[in-house]
Amino acid sequence: MENFHEMLVRRHSIRKYTDEPISAEDVKLILEAALLAPTSKSSRSWQFIAVDDASMLERLAQCKPMGAAPISRCRLAIVVAGDPTLSDPWIEDASIAAAYMQLQAEDLGIGSCWIQVRGRFTADDIPSEEYVQELLGMPDTLPVLCIMTFGYKAEERRPVDTSKLLWEKVHVGQWQPRD
Repeated sequence: MENFHEMLVRRHSIRKYTDEPISAEDVKLILEAALLAPTSKSSRSWQFIAVDDASMLERLAQCKPMGAAPISRCRLAIVVAGDPTLSDPWIEDASIAAAYMQLQAEDLGIGSCWIQVRGRFTADDIPSEEYVQELLGMPDTLPVLCIMTFGYKAEERRPVDTSKLLWEKVHVGQWQPRD
C-alpha cells in the first residue's frame, strides 16, 4: 500500500472481475480484516459466509433483480449477517466489517463491491434476506445485511478527483446552512 489516503482516492466499487482465483492467503486476510472490525460493546455480532462455488454464486446473484449481477462474475462472495440479539446496532457492526474487507481487498489489489440485501426483494417478491438465508441454510435469526463481491479487476476506474469533494457537507461546531 502506498498510503491510506491514496488508497481511498483510488478505491472504487468494481463490478467486473477476471477469472484469476484469489489465493487462500488473501481470502484469509480479507476475512481477518472483518474479524478485526470494531463492534458495539465488543459484541462481535457479525457472521460471515464465504462462497466461491460458481453455481452457488449464480444462485446468490438471483437475490434481487437489479444490482446483484457482480455476484455471478466474482471469484469470492462473502455474505455479511448479524445477530440482533447480541447487538442492537448489528447493522453498524456488520457495515464496519464489510468496509474493512473492502479496504483490505484494495490493499491486496483485489476489487470489491457491496451488494445490498437488507430491505430488498427477489424478482418473485421474496425478501432477499430470506432467499439468501434459505439458499445457504442460515437461521432466520441472522438477518443478512449485504453480499460483498471480490475478484481481480477487469475494469479500471479513474481515481477520485479530490477537488470535487463535497466540503459543503462538512459543518464545524454547529450546523451551518448553505445558500
